[in-house]
Amino acid sequence: KKHTKKLQQNTDTVFFRDGVRRVDFVLSYVDDKDGEKKQERRRAFEANLEKDGLELETEDKSDSKDQKTYFLKIHAPWKVLATYADVLKIKVPFKTSDVPHGQDVPLECLSHPFRLPEHVMRPEPDYFTYPFDKTKTDFFLINDKDTFFPPSTRNRIVYYILARCPYYKEGLKERDKTGIKRLLSNGTYTAAFPLHDCRYWKRARNAECESERFNLYQHWARFLIFYKEQPLNLIRKYYGEKIGIYFAWLGFYTEMLFFAAVMGVICFTYGLLSYDNNVSSKEICDANIGGSIVMCPLCDKKCPFWKLNSTCLSSWQSHLFDNEGTIFFAIFMGIWVTLFLEFWKRRQARLEYEWDLVDFEEEQQQLQIRPEFEIQCTSKRLNKISQEMEPYLPVTSKCARFCLSTATVIFWISLIVACIIGVIAYRLAVYAAFASIIKDPMRKIQLVGKFITPQLATSVTASCINFVIIMILNFFYERVAIWITDMEIPKTHLEYENRLTMKMFLFQFVNYYSSCFYVAFFKGKFVGSPGDYTYMFGPWSKLRNEECDPGGCLIELTTQLVIVMSGKQLWGNIQEALLPLIRNWWSSRKGRHHPENRYSRWEQDHALLNFTQLGLFYEYLEMVVQFGFITLFVASFPLAPLLALFNNILEIRVDAWKFTTQYKRPVASKARNIGAWQEILNAVAILSVVTNAFIMAFTSDMIPRMVFLYSYDEHKSMRGYVNNSLSVYNISHIPERNMPEERDDWFGLLCLCFICSLLCCP
Repeated sequence: KKHTKKLQQNTDTVFFRDGVRRVDFVLSYVDDKDGEKKQERRRAFEANLEKDGLELETEDKSDSKDQKTYFLKIHAPWKVLATYADVLKIKVPFKTSDVPHGQDVPLECLSHPFRLPEHVMRPEPDYFTYPFDKTKTDFFLINDKDTFFPPSTRNRIVYYILARCPYYKEGLKERDKTGIKRLLSNGTYTAAFPLHDCRYWKRARNAECESERFNLYQHWARFLIFYKEQPLNLIRKYYGEKIGIYFAWLGFYTEMLFFAAVMGVICFTYGLLSYDNNVSSKEICDANIGGSIVMCPLCDKKCPFWKLNSTCLSSWQSHLFDNEGTIFFAIFMGIWVTLFLEFWKRRQARLEYEWDLVDFEEEQQQLQIRPEFEIQCTSKRLNKISQEMEPYLPVTSKCARFCLSTATVIFWISLIVACIIGVIAYRLAVYAAFASIIKDPMRKIQLVGKFITPQLATSVTASCINFVIIMILNFFYERVAIWITDMEIPKTHLEYENRLTMKMFLFQFVNYYSSCFYVAFFKGKFVGSPGDYTYMFGPWSKLRNEECDPGGCLIELTTQLVIVMSGKQLWGNIQEALLPLIRNWWSSRKGRHHPENRYSRWEQDHALLNFTQLGLFYEYLEMVVQFGFITLFVASFPLAPLLALFNNILEIRVDAWKFTTQYKRPVASKARNIGAWQEILNAVAILSVVTNAFIMAFTSDMIPRMVFLYSYDEHKSMRGYVNNSLSVYNISHIPERNMPEERDDWFGLLCLCFICSLLCCP
C-alpha cells in the first residue's frame, strides 16, 4: 500500500497507477456545456476499445493543472500486441546476429573527435528478424513479454487500433463514425499522443524506462555538438524508420555539401585574386575609355544619356561571380549532383539492410486503405485476388475530381505567373524613378548614388518584394494543396503523401524559381533598338522592357538568388526554432510552478506541439527547395553551397532539438526510402544541368569573352573587348518619345550613343 501511494503521488511516470502496466497512448478531452453528444461518442469509443482488448485508466480533471482536462491512458496487453503484430507482420528478433560490424580502422584516429559513445550509436544488439507469428512464440527471443515489443512498436499498434475503432453503439453501423481522427476533428478528444519516456534534461527515476529521450538530447539535439555524427540507430529506435531515414538523408546531404562549398569558395577566391587583372573592368572604369563612351537611355523620358564608367563598381562586382572559374564550377556541380544522388542510393541501400527493410514492401500501414477512403467511398466491389468486398471510387467520380484538381492547380500557378508579371511591371516603372532620383544632383543621396546604380536599386527592391509575395503565397498554397489532395480521396497513405508531395513541390517550384528564371533567361533578351524598342504591354504602356546592368545580367541573378534563398532560410529557422519555443512556453506556463513529481508526464507532453502526419513532409520540402537553389542557379553564385552548408548544420540540430524538446512524441512509422522526393531530386538534377548550361551560354558574359579572346584578340590580352561588344547609334535617329526630358550640358556635343550588341553588356 505504501508503494502504491508513493506511485500515486509521483505522476511523472509512464506507467498506470499500479506501476506495472505501461502507458502506450494518451487521449485528452475537456467537459463542454454542450458535451452530451461528445460524452456519448466517448463512451461508445472507449467501450469498443476495451472490447478490442485495450486497458484504460482515466485521470480526473481535478488532478490536472488547468482543472478541466481529463486524460485517458491506454495500455495494450500482450494478447493485443501479439494479435496485431501478427496482422501487421511486424518483424521481431529470433536470433542474435553474428555478422561483424565494419570498422574504418585507417581513419579511426582522425574520426574519433566526431564519434559518439558506442551505447548511443548502437542502443541494442543486432538481430536476425522474422515477421511475428503468435502461434510460434517459442521461435522468437521473448525473455519478457512486457518489454519484448519496444515502445515505438507498441504505440504504432495502439494507433492502428485507434484509427479503425468505431464509436457507434453495438447493433448500429454508421460508416462515418470511425477512428480517432474524426473524434479529434469534431472536438470529442482534444489530443492523442504516445508519451515521451522521460524529461529531456534528466533521466527517468524508474530503471525500467530507457531514458532514450535524455540520450537523444545529450548526444544529438544540442547545438554545441554540431560536429558530432548523428545517432541514427537511436533515432530510428525512438521515432521509427521514417524519421530516421529523413535525418540520415539530411546528414548525408550536408556531408556532400561540404565538397561543393569548398569548390565554391575556391571559385569565389579566384574571382577575388584575379580582381586586379580584369581588363574589361579596367576599361569600363578608365576615364579615357569608359568615360568617353556615352550610352543610350535605358528608359523613355526619365532616363538620361549616361557614361559607361558610371557602372565601374558593378562591373567589378560582376567579375567576382562571372569569371573563368564559373565555367569550371558549373561543370563541377553537374558532376557533384550526379554523385550525390548515386551515393545516396548506396547509403540508402545500406540502411535498408541494417534496419531490416530489404524485403519491406512500403509497410503495411502505408499500403493499408485510409480510413477516410473507407468512409467516403460507399461503393464496393469484389477484389479478385483476396476475394473480399472492398470500397472503391467510381471512374466518373474519379475523373470529375481529377478535372477539378487540375483546374485548381492551373489557376493557382496562373496566379503565381500574374504576381511575377506584376513584379516585372514594378521593375520597369520604378527603374525610371530610381534613374531620375539617383542621377539628380539636387537630391541628397549622392553618396548612395555613387555606389548604387538604378539597375541595382531596382533589382534589390524587386527581389525583396518578390520574397514577400512568395511568403504570402506559400501560406495559401499549403492549404490549397491539402484541400485538393483530400478532395481526390487517395486510397492509401502512401498515395496520399505522394500526390501531396507532387502538388506542393510544383507550387513551390513555380513560386520560388520563376523570378530567377525571368532574370536568368528573359531579362534583357527582348529589348529592341533605339526607335524600335519592345514594350511590355505595347507602346501605350510606356513600360519598356528592361535591359541588363552594364556589368551583365548575372549579377542581378546573383542578387535575386541571395535575397530569396537567404531570406527563406532565415525565415524558416525563425519559424522552426523561435515559434515552437514561444508556443510551448505559453502553453506550459502554469505548470512551471508545480512540484516536479506532481506535474504528470501526460500533462507535460500535452503542453507540447502536435507532430502532424505531414510534419516530416514540410521538412523535406524545405530542403528540396534549397537543393533547387544550389543546383539550378549555382553558376551565378558559387557561395550558395556554403550558405546551404551553414544552414543545414544548424537545421540538423534545430530539427533534433524540436523533435526532442518541443514536439509530442510522434507515432512511429516505417519507410525504406525518401519516397516521391527521390524522383523530384532526380528531375531537379537533370534540369540543373540544362539551366547552368543556359546560364553560361546566355546570361554569363564568359562565352562572348572567350569568343573574342580566341577569335579576334591577336594579343590575347582582352583589350578592346568593351568597344567590340557595343554598337553605335546615331542620336539624330532616336525618336523624340525615346529621348530624355532633361539633358546634360555636354549633350549638344553628342552625335552618337552606344548600345549593347551582344546578349549582355560587359
